[in-house]
Amino acid sequence: MDARLKFLFISFSLILLLLINGNLFSQERIRISYLPLQNASLDSSGNVKAVTAGKVHLMAETLRDYGSLIKTVVPEKEYISLPGNKYYRLAEMPHHKIYYSEALSPDSLFTYTGKTDTVNGYYCKHAKRVIFSNTIDFWYAPAVPQRATPYPSLGVLPGAVMKVVVNGSYGYQAVETEEQNGGVALPEHWGEEVSREEYSARLAQNHVKTIRVFKDVRLSFGNPIENPVAADTDSVYHFSKGTVALRKVKLPDMPDHTVFLKLIEKANGDAYDRTGSVFLIDPQGELSFLDALRDSVEVLPSFSDNEGRKYHGFRKTADYNPPVELLRFFTPFGVGHFNDKRTVKGLQWKDSVLYEQDVTSAIRAFAGKEVWIGAYIANYDKGGHIVSLSLDYHPESQDRKEKMPGFFAESLFNTLNILEMSGQQYPRLFRNDTLCVDFEVPEGLSSLQLRYVSTGHGGWGGGDEFNQKINRIFIDGKEVFSFIPWREDCSAFRSWNPASGNFWNGISSSDLSRSGWCPGGATNPEYINLDHLEPGHHTIEIVIPAGAPAGNSFSAWNVSGLLIGRFK
Repeated sequence: MDARLKFLFISFSLILLLLINGNLFSQERIRISYLPLQNASLDSSGNVKAVTAGKVHLMAETLRDYGSLIKTVVPEKEYISLPGNKYYRLAEMPHHKIYYSEALSPDSLFTYTGKTDTVNGYYCKHAKRVIFSNTIDFWYAPAVPQRATPYPSLGVLPGAVMKVVVNGSYGYQAVETEEQNGGVALPEHWGEEVSREEYSARLAQNHVKTIRVFKDVRLSFGNPIENPVAADTDSVYHFSKGTVALRKVKLPDMPDHTVFLKLIEKANGDAYDRTGSVFLIDPQGELSFLDALRDSVEVLPSFSDNEGRKYHGFRKTADYNPPVELLRFFTPFGVGHFNDKRTVKGLQWKDSVLYEQDVTSAIRAFAGKEVWIGAYIANYDKGGHIVSLSLDYHPESQDRKEKMPGFFAESLFNTLNILEMSGQQYPRLFRNDTLCVDFEVPEGLSSLQLRYVSTGHGGWGGGDEFNQKINRIFIDGKEVFSFIPWREDCSAFRSWNPASGNFWNGISSSDLSRSGWCPGGATNPEYINLDHLEPGHHTIEIVIPAGAPAGNSFSAWNVSGLLIGRFK
C-alpha cells in the first residue's frame, strides 16, 4: 500500500472509530460557572451557579456552603431534557425528595433582536423575554452547541448563555467555561412528584414555625366558665364573663425572625362591630395583668382623673406593666352568622375575616420566654364570636447568625379596658385630664421607639368615633409627635359587614370614616423615634381633646404604648 492510500485508510479508520465508539462528540458536555450580577456588576461574594450541559440534558445548581446556612435551607437542582422537552426542579427535603416537571418554555417566547456582543471571550447574540413586566436580556454564544443557561425554567437558546440581565440590574454572567467528556444523566430516583404550586408551598413552609394559640375559641358573654385547674400550655382559659380567652405559650427563641400574627374571626350571634385586642402578658415580677384576670381589677394599681373616675391597670408603675398589645382589631357587623339574613345587590358576603399583622417589633424581646397570650372582644351576646389565633415565624436570613443583640420592650400604658365585663372603667379621662407615665430608659439602648396605637370611640354623630381629634405626645414637657388617627377606607370592608345598617343615600354604616379604625379592619401602630432620649428617668404625657358626652353617650380613647429598642 502506497503512502497516500495508507494515510486515507488511517484517517477513515479514525473517523469510523469515533462514530462507532460512543459518538463521543455528541456526549461532550460543558460546565459553566456563573456569578451573580448586582446593579449590572459582578458580585464576587455571591454564590456560584454551576450549569453542566450535554447535547440532550442539562443540570443546574447553586453551590452553597450549607453548613453556614440555617437548617431549613435545602439543596435544589434543575434539569432539562431536550428530547422530552421537559423542565424539572428537585428539592432534597429533610425526609424525602420532591420535584415537579413542566413543558420547556418554547422558543417562540424569545425575541431575537440582532444585537451582538462579546462576553467571557465568546461572540454572543442577543435575545429577550418579558415576564410579568420584567425585561430579561440573554446573551448567548451560538458557537457553543450545548444549550447551557443559568435560568433553565425560562427555556433554552441556540447556544450557551453567557450573560442574563433582569431589568438592567441583576442576573448572572459566565466567569469560567470548562469542556468535559461524557453526558449529563437525569436522576434515577426523583422522589415525590408534586405540582409547581405545591413545591413552592412546601419549600416556603419548611422555613415557617407556626405557634397555634387558639382554634375556634368562643368569645361570648354570660355563659358558664369552667377553667382547668393546672396552668398548662395545652389549655385555653376564659375570663371576664367569657369575653377574654387566654393561653400559656412558650415562644420560640427566634429573635431573628419576622413574626406575623393571624387572627380569624366570625360572628356566632353578635351582629355589632366590636373592639378587639390580642395581647401578651409577661408574668415576671410581683404583679401582672394575670392577677387581675384571676382575681379582680382592684388588685391593679389605679389613679383617678380630674372628675374622680378611677382607672385600674392602665399605666406602668414600679412593680406593674400593662398588657403588651400585639393587635388592635375591630369585628365587622356580623360576618358569617348573618350572611343569610340580608342580601344586597352586587355583594357576596365573606365567610370570616382574617386579620394579619407583622408584630415582630412587639414580640421579639420576649423570644424564648413563657408568656400568656390572650384575645378580647367586647360583646354582650351568648353566641358572641369565634376566633382562631396563630403566630408564624419566618427567618429573616438564610445565613446562620451569631448570637443576636438583645431586644428591649416595656409596656408603658394600655387604656383598652380588656376587663370591661369585670368592671374596668372605659378610658374617659382625656375629656378632663391627660395620661402621664413615668419610665426609665436603660443604658446601652439604640433604635429606641414608641409603638403607639390609638383609636377613638363614641358611636353617635358627635362622638369621637366619627370626629377627628389630634393626638399629641409629650416627653419631659416637650412635644415629640402629633397626628390625627383617621381611616377613610372603611367602604373597602363592605363585603365583611352583612349586618351593617344601610342609609337612604346608598352609604352603609360600615362605610363611614372613623378615628383610626374600620369595622372588619386592624389598626396600624405609629412608630415614634425616641433615640434622642438619654438613659434615665423620663415622663410621657398623652393629650387628646376628647369630646363632651351627650346624655348617656360618651367618648373614650383606647391608646397603648410599647417602648422598644435593642441593646448595642
